[in-house]
Amino acid sequence: MQSHLRNVYLDALGIDRWVPRNAPPESVAAPAATSSAPPTSTARAAPAIAPAFVPFEPTTDWAVLRERVAGCTACELCKTRTQTVFGVGATSAEWLVIGEAPGAEEDRQGEPFVGRAGQLLNAMLLAIGLPRETVFIANILKCRPPGNRDPAPSEVSRCLPYLSNQIALLKPKIILAVGRIAAQNLLATDAPLARLRGKLHTFGAANTPLVITYHPAYLLRSPADKRKAWEDLKFARATYASVRS
Repeated sequence: MQSHLRNVYLDALGIDRWVPRNAPPESVAAPAATSSAPPTSTARAAPAIAPAFVPFEPTTDWAVLRERVAGCTACELCKTRTQTVFGVGATSAEWLVIGEAPGAEEDRQGEPFVGRAGQLLNAMLLAIGLPRETVFIANILKCRPPGNRDPAPSEVSRCLPYLSNQIALLKPKIILAVGRIAAQNLLATDAPLARLRGKLHTFGAANTPLVITYHPAYLLRSPADKRKAWEDLKFARATYASVRS
């Protein structure tokens, strides 16, 4: 992942960035060649760089956050959506499931993971003793990308503060990320899903346990990998049990 995009994600999620002691400040340009000519009155300062995303002030009120998401115009997706998809579930849930972005049916209904993929996700959760209504389900993006394309980095950077605020309010015991897009954006990495599965990751300042598995839509296309997904779910369940003990 390009370094400037990684920094955008880390800043949006409130994660400290570490740089070598002797590294030059990122905001300082390389020094220009020296010149003996005196400065003239026509010299102009370099224009300021626009912020990577719209300034966002976190809230402690779920209703306020939902209203902000519903009225968001931070990126071009506001022009093509039917409605925003805030998330669904218990705001006291200890499990948070995070997917990629709304699809066409989610855009119509305003709820994440509906249709066949949603039914499979429900079955996956129920297999480890979690009815859908006992968890909270959200996406990296709150609006559907046209044609169900992958989210653009600029769209993710503008939407991550909403998800970050949801996580801060929910304070989940564990996060289950489904699919490559969700996993890579939560971890600010471009590592393939195969390298991210089967390992315990952590998220944010609270070091919330994060487990990664396949997206239900992928499993519908590749049912042979359902056995691997089951191993991921058992790993997540065991991780949760250890956190609760």
